[in-house]
Amino acid sequence: MPWRLERMLRRLRAALVLLAGLLLLPGLAAAEQDYRKVLETSQAAIGREVGDFAFTDSKGREVRLSDFRGRPLLVSFIYTGCFEACPVATQFLMEAVKEARRSLGDDRFQVLSIGFNQPFDNPVAMAAFARQNRIDDPRWLFLTPRAGEVDALVQRFGFVYERTAAGFDHVTQVSIVDPDGVVYRQVYGDQFDLPMLIQPLKELLSGQASKSLTMENVWEKVKLYCTVYDPNAGRYKFNYGIFVEIFAGLTTLGAIVWVVWREFRRPRGV
Repeated sequence: MPWRLERMLRRLRAALVLLAGLLLLPGLAAAEQDYRKVLETSQAAIGREVGDFAFTDSKGREVRLSDFRGRPLLVSFIYTGCFEACPVATQFLMEAVKEARRSLGDDRFQVLSIGFNQPFDNPVAMAAFARQNRIDDPRWLFLTPRAGEVDALVQRFGFVYERTAAGFDHVTQVSIVDPDGVVYRQVYGDQFDLPMLIQPLKELLSGQASKSLTMENVWEKVKLYCTVYDPNAGRYKFNYGIFVEIFAGLTTLGAIVWVVWREFRRPRGV
């Protein structure tokens, strides 16, 4: 190929790339703006009480959000007709939940997956979705809300979705709700670093342990403090070194207090 023709073709390709970029730029800018609005809506839910809503679980039983007060709660929104994003996000959340239960305790928190596409996300469809994604956790419920309450429900959690020709576009998030029913943190994406989910749970559980000063709660707080993330192993583990440091510090402090008290109690000469 003559070099002049080759140079002309290179310039033509470069011009086409530039033209495509200029044509896509408004769409990209609009998409970025929409994403920011979605994120703002989601973040605005932090600190908001989620209220009380009624659901039917996948076994046909009625439950309410208020039934889960007293312990942290993880809430995700899905629709059962989703064949990619929702299953991928749910399966990754399953692995994160397993690690959180291994690190913090099996019964320390509850998980809810709520079907927002009503009336199609009924209890039968939600049960099938749980089976298809191999969720076998007695503390993870798949719930169907009342159709007339979906809009109010998703607003409380800052969850945003939009109907499309292919189904729905929606933010992929897990809402972490504190034991009093207030949104504490939002975790985004179909995959995320484990500390993004487990660290807020540790904070909430540690706060609960601090409310009542008992030996059991003090020990619980120490265990939570000493359970740290090992990035090399990709999991949480109990760091005995931190425990030893805490014990040594308390022992030293006790010795200092005892010496001061003994000196204070020693009789003084006239």
